Amino acid sequence: MKRLGVGLKNVGCRKSAFRLSLALASALALAACGVTETLQRGYVLPEGALEQVPVGATQEQVLIVLGTPSTVATVNGEAFYYISQKAQRTAAFMPHEVVDQRVVAVYFDKDRRVIRLANYGMKDGRIFDFVSQTTTTGGQELSYLRNIFKNVGIHPF
Repeated sequence: MKRLGVGLKNVGCRKSAFRLSLALASALALAACGVTETLQRGYVLPEGALEQVPVGATQEQVLIVLGTPSTVATVNGEAFYYISQKAQRTAAFMPHEVVDQRVVAVYFDKDRRVIRLANYGMKDGRIFDFVSQTTTTGGQELSYLRNIFKNVGIHPF
C-alpha cells in the first residue's frame, strides 16, 4: 500500500509540472505577440541630410549627399524623388500595416541647381510638405505625388 501512495503523489506532481510548463509556454507566446516588428522600405533619409543640400546646390552635390534618387521626373522642370515607407506588425502572422511614408523631393532649375526642397508625407489624409509646413493644392505636381503615394500603398484624398 505504501508504494501505491507514493505513485499517486508522483502523478500529482507531474500534472502540476505539466500545467506549470504549459502556463509558461502560453505566457511566452503571448509576450511574443506584444513585440512590434518595424520594416523600413526604400530610401532612409539620414539625420541632417536635407540641411546639407542648400538652395543653389548642383545636382552632383545632391547625388553626393543624398545618393541615387528612387525616381526622376520632369513635371515642372527636373526633380529627384527619394521614396521611403515604414510598416509595422504586432504579430508574426499578421500583415504589415503602413504607418508612415515619405517622399523627399529636390527640385532643380534649368541650370540643374536646387531651387526647392520638400519632404512630403500624409497629414490628416492629405499630402503635406513637412519642410514648408504646407499642403499641396493642385496641378501636375500634386497629381504626380498622388500617383507615387498610391503606387506604394497609401491612397491620399
